[in-house]
Parts: sequence; structure tokens; C-alpha cells
Amino acid sequence: MTFPKGFYWGTGASSTQAEGAAPAADWSEWERTGHAPPSGNGNGFATQYAEDFELYAAHGLTHHRLSIEWARIEPAPGKRDDAAIEHYRAMLEAARAAGVAPWVCFHHFTLPGWFADEGAFRDDKARGYYWPRHVAFCAETFGDLVEGWKPINEPYAYAVLSHRLGVLPPGRRDPEQFIETYRGMLLAQRDAWRELRGGGRPVATIHNLSPLFAVDDSVPAEAKTRTLDELMWGAWMRADRDGILELPGRAAVEVPDLRECCDLIGFSYYNAYGVDRDGTLKPYPRDEWVGPMGNVPWPEGLAIVLHRLADELPGRPLLVCELGMGTARGSDDEPRRDDYLRESLEVVEEAIGDGADVRGVFFWTGVDNYEWTYGYDVQFGLFDRDREPRPAAETIRQLIRAQTHP
Repeated sequence: MTFPKGFYWGTGASSTQAEGAAPAADWSEWERTGHAPPSGNGNGFATQYAEDFELYAAHGLTHHRLSIEWARIEPAPGKRDDAAIEHYRAMLEAARAAGVAPWVCFHHFTLPGWFADEGAFRDDKARGYYWPRHVAFCAETFGDLVEGWKPINEPYAYAVLSHRLGVLPPGRRDPEQFIETYRGMLLAQRDAWRELRGGGRPVATIHNLSPLFAVDDSVPAEAKTRTLDELMWGAWMRADRDGILELPGRAAVEVPDLRECCDLIGFSYYNAYGVDRDGTLKPYPRDEWVGPMGNVPWPEGLAIVLHRLADELPGRPLLVCELGMGTARGSDDEPRRDDYLRESLEVVEEAIGDGADVRGVFFWTGVDNYEWTYGYDVQFGLFDRDREPRPAAETIRQLIRAQTHP
């Protein structure tokens, strides 16, 4: 395989998953009330980050996305924790020293409890004041050490999981609050762009994207598929392409500065979904091996995502922000992971050959970490928690090395 010169090879992680929940974060309360297993210290990244960066660099993974946990650096409104700030600066400095370029995310599913109490992204006043202030502070405080920004992880997934399915805090199952949250997240991406653009560091989105297929030929299944596709794909693409914010049940609103409010169209890809007549998501393709999170690792789905983005957002550079496969702890599925990642990279190479402007791939994840409500039972790491490489890590190392040492 051959990839363009300067292609980003990286890994991705989040603070809660790698460092454990911050005491002032809404996820800490979520754990305390029994909604999720204890995260503990994550995978120990808070103390082992320097060694981890050296490990990644030795395998050619010279970019890493981490999240600066808002609840750690501002545990109460307007009251910042100097020790936490210095900790994150030390982390970013260690990445640079190891030859790893750090990318920073500000929101990866968890929030300061006080911001959640204010209504978080659903509330225009809270979002419009506290969020831009936080982004501006991070840009000023950490920007000299950062390679790029990925402000918000998966706006649609967060809105669905937190306010429609009740899987993330605050655990709501309210269709109206789901739409309000999704709207707020798209506007928050715009707000972050306003603060970060022109700073000499690229800004990327992270949209969770999956191809969607009706699992039968019924009219209801086709209609549900179209509705879900409009939410997962159509809403944010229309905003990026046309500056129009349009969500189900809401009138279309022209918001010109939503148009192209990022430098890179970044996304995560894990699987496709089948949709039945009730709108329930099913594993897809049918009759294929299903992983521990109920999904089919399907490289062809990544090809569909890349080609759709290239077709519908022509000229926009693309970035694969998360690419990975979860296996059950104690399983013997490592050959599957190795095959899946190799085949997925072949898909990326082919898409580039077809004209898609793909700038890089970030693997999820480097070291096995805390997987939210699954705890530590699902493993995505190229390395286990003892920092031992899996076969896929060696496969990727050799592939990357071949790019610079043919």
C-alpha cells in the first residue's frame, strides 16, 4: 500500500477513557449512581503518557488525539485548577518530545457537572457563554503545543446517547431534548471554529458516520432509514455545504457561518447498520460475524462513507478520526482485528486513488481503555493495558515504515 507524503498516522483516546472520570465531571456521578462500571484510572495514561507516546512513535504513529477534560481544568465555573492545567501542558510537551504531534478535543461525551446543570449545549445562553470561553482559554493556554484541534467528538452520537437513549448522562429519553442537544452541538462546533480559526492549527470535525440500509423492502423500513440518514448525515452536511440548519420538526434556518466551519471533515467509522420497520438498528451485513458491541466490522462500509463524503462535499479534505475494532476480553479474535484494519487501509488507499482527499487515519485506540458502559470488557487497543503490542500494531508499523523506507 502507498499513501501520500505527509499522511497523518495516529491514535485517538479520550480523557475519561484513558485517565478515568474527573471528580467534577457528570460521568463521576453517573458511575456513583450505578449507571456505568467504575473507570478507575482508565488505562493509566495520566501517569504513563510519556512512555505511551514513545511507544506510539516507535510504531510510526506520530499523531495522537487526546481530550483535555474540561471538568479537570475548570471544576467550578470560573475557578481553574492550575495543577491540572500544568499536567496537561506536561502531557503535550511529552508528546512533542517523543515526536508525536498532539491534536486536542474539548468534549468527548463528558462535561463538568456545573455546565450540565446549566443545561449544557441545549441552553443557548450556557453554550454561547461558557463554551466559547473555555475554547478560547484552551487555545491560549495550550495552542503553542498543539498540532490541530478536534473540538467535539461525535455530536450526533452524543445527542442520541445522552438525550434519546439515556445511555450517557443526563440519561434522558426525550425526542425534543435530543433535537435541541443536536442543534446545540452543531452550533458549538461553529462556536469553537470562531475561536480557533486563523490560529495556524487545523480544525477538524468528528462525525460518527455509518451507511444505513433498510433490512426489508417495506415502506416503513425505507422511511425509517431515510429519517435516520437525514439525522446522521444530512443535517450536518447541509450545514457545512449550504449554511442551512434544518432538523426534524424544526424550520430550516439560514446560519451562514455554519458553512465550512472546519478545515477538515473528520469522522469516525466502525460499522454499518440495518434499519427495520420500527427504526431499530440491526447488525449489517446480515449473517456476518458480530462483535461484542453488537456490530459487524465491515471494511466495505468505510468505502461507502469515503465515497459519499467525496461526492457530496467535493473539494473538502477528509480525515478518518477513529478506525478500530472491539474484541471481547479474553477472546481469540486478534486475527480478525489484524485483517479488519489491513483491509480498511486498503479501502482508504483505493479511495485516495479514486480522488478522495484523505489526509490521515487515527486508530481507535492506542492502549486498551475504559469503554463506557462496557467497562474493560471490550478491547480496542493496538496495545493491551500492559503495553504489549497486538499483531495489528506490528502490521501497521510495517505498513507505515514502508511509506518512508520502500
